[in-house]
Amino acid sequence: MNQRGKLERLCRYIARPAIADERLARNKEGQVVLTLKTPYRDGTTHIVLSPLEFMQRLAALVPRPRLNLIRFHGILAPNAKLRSEIIPGGKKSKSNVSDTADDAPPFPASVRISWVRLLKRVFDIDIDIDIEHCPQCDGKMKIIAAILESSVITKILDHLGLSSRAQPKAPAQIFDPFGPT
Repeated sequence: MNQRGKLERLCRYIARPAIADERLARNKEGQVVLTLKTPYRDGTTHIVLSPLEFMQRLAALVPRPRLNLIRFHGILAPNAKLRSEIIPGGKKSKSNVSDTADDAPPFPASVRISWVRLLKRVFDIDIDIDIEHCPQCDGKMKIIAAILESSVITKILDHLGLSSRAQPKAPAQIFDPFGPT
């Protein structure tokens, strides 16, 4: 079960740089010289860039945040007319709707997490209050408004007789891992 060599190989693969160190050098003028793996058609074997130019080109390789890096074209594109015909579990075309069996399970309505579960997850609420059901009528509760203006929040809390000021933070305590000296 000793797989130390495989673990080292995996770590080296994960930590590898974008460009091999052996292919980068600096010339006497301070410019960055990049040696190409294979020469271009015109015979070019090296690219010489200023340090700023090199950093700009390297930064251009970093994808924007929240950008889907996989792009589909042709029949696999998201809005392709025939995509549903080749994707497993895709929507059936209108001509085949009557041919399908009525006992087929319907697609799930939504895969979103309810706002109650999100609140419990974000604020780590572990109390016995059921915020999904109304305590008076036992009906399902839903969000009707999101109040973001502090002046409106203050007016509502004052009207309800609740404190509109946050509780004071406790003073920082000194943590001594070795105990009192």
